[in-house]
Amino acid sequence: MSPPSLDVVVLGLSITSSWGNGHAVTYRGLVRELAARGHRVLFLERDLPWYADNRDLPRPPWGRTELYRGVPELQDRFTRAIRAADLVVLGSYVPDAIATAGWIFAEAKGRTAFYDIDTPVTLARLETDACEYLTRALVPRFDLYLSFTGGPTLRRLERDFGARRAVPLHCAVDAEHYRPEPREALWDLGYIGTYGADRQPALERLLVEPARRWREGRFVVAGPQYPRELRWPPNVARMEHVAPSQHVSFYNAQRFALNVTRADMVRAGWSPSVRLFESAACGTPVVSDRWPGLEAFFEPGREILLAESPEEALEIVRATPEEARRRMGEAARARVLREHTAAHRVRELEGYLA
Repeated sequence: MSPPSLDVVVLGLSITSSWGNGHAVTYRGLVRELAARGHRVLFLERDLPWYADNRDLPRPPWGRTELYRGVPELQDRFTRAIRAADLVVLGSYVPDAIATAGWIFAEAKGRTAFYDIDTPVTLARLETDACEYLTRALVPRFDLYLSFTGGPTLRRLERDFGARRAVPLHCAVDAEHYRPEPREALWDLGYIGTYGADRQPALERLLVEPARRWREGRFVVAGPQYPRELRWPPNVARMEHVAPSQHVSFYNAQRFALNVTRADMVRAGWSPSVRLFESAACGTPVVSDRWPGLEAFFEPGREILLAESPEEALEIVRATPEEARRRMGEAARARVLREHTAAHRVRELEGYLA
């Protein structure tokens, strides 16, 4: 039996622009699948200059998307929608989220949820009262705390921060769009991700140093905000931004895709990135750093390969037989199709609401 149709309002960082953030891809998948399941979705996005200048999906074709310039305009235009909604979701990193949360609690008649796409970062900042988009006092007021991170962090949210109900809602992928394509491999190992100081040592260890040692190999790093002073080996190509519409071609042009994880998420564990699912859905085998809970998403040695050192990464890229590489990519894609699509996440959300 299909669940009843709901009116859902989502206030998220961005759905129109994927520039420098992974939130847009997650919200696009959720809104698309919510609409496909018959739910009515209104997405509210703060109109910020850096996204306005880089909108790769200015008019999402699912649900309804509206831009606003500040909390007063938000309250003036959308109070009625908040009151009528069966579910109001506020996401992490939304500008002026603390004031927005107060307005939501004052007006919402249905259920409320905080969607934390950055859970380990959020909790680290809450510990020192330095979180600009959430406070300790707000956490217990949401009916649901939806977390990108699972595992022990969920118990910690309830025990230490008073969350009423903390549940996982991991990132996911559109497996119909992200799929294998027959094309020539341009790179032996590739990585896509915004620069992060805590992530850079792993990138240096698992891609940059192997590139220095294997001069005949071909490597690529894509993503914005990398410091200009970084020096890349000549066999490492640099791409400032790869739009979501080009991700499929990008992943399919790699023999292996590298996944490296932010330090906070390594410590928390159970925090897969959307890039992990995207590359796997394309049938591109993934080389990943190690973190607790990874085996809950992919089986090491059969669906994913793990490396801690330049030697291990280089051994994987240079010595894995082509047939074994292809089988691993197929196994990873099959796992994504079974468990990690946006449609799976929406059904999980419906289950929490039921």
